[in-house]
Amino acid sequence: MKKIEEYVRSIPDFPEPGIIFRDVTSILQDPDGLQLAIDSMQECLKGVDVDVVVGAESRGFIFGVPIAYNLHKPFVPVRKKGKLPCETISRSYDLEYGSATIEMHKDSIRPGQKVVVIDDLIATGGTIEAACKMIEELGGEIVKIVFLMELAGLKGREKLSKYDVESVICYEGK
Repeated sequence: MKKIEEYVRSIPDFPEPGIIFRDVTSILQDPDGLQLAIDSMQECLKGVDVDVVVGAESRGFIFGVPIAYNLHKPFVPVRKKGKLPCETISRSYDLEYGSATIEMHKDSIRPGQKVVVIDDLIATGGTIEAACKMIEELGGEIVKIVFLMELAGLKGREKLSKYDVESVICYEGK
């Protein structure tokens, strides 16, 4: 059986020279790779008491929904600004060039709920840090954050240092 790393397509010099782009679509396009990715991420949650699974748009949905389904827990989407129909809370964060804003429904997390956050990749950590702040603003307790891949050279884990963070694959570079 192949290891999850073998399903990741690495594309050199994208989006700019010197960068190796770690492509998750090669995992999604292979049924064994997709199953292994979801099973590996869910394995990180063994023994974790969780009430709600949260995933960030859009690849956090891809991995978070099947995990929520398997655990028989609700799934809460974190979306880009303006995409959710009901009353929302929002948080802005810095990107490499500019900023972005994400939102979640104001009634999606109840005080005291234990929350797991799922995403495909941690790079600088800004998106998930903003999501965590919203979850805590609503009274949720973040019990674990799980990523499929981590780009350790971008030091995103430092922004999330107060949380229990686990990555299935860790790449040392950017």
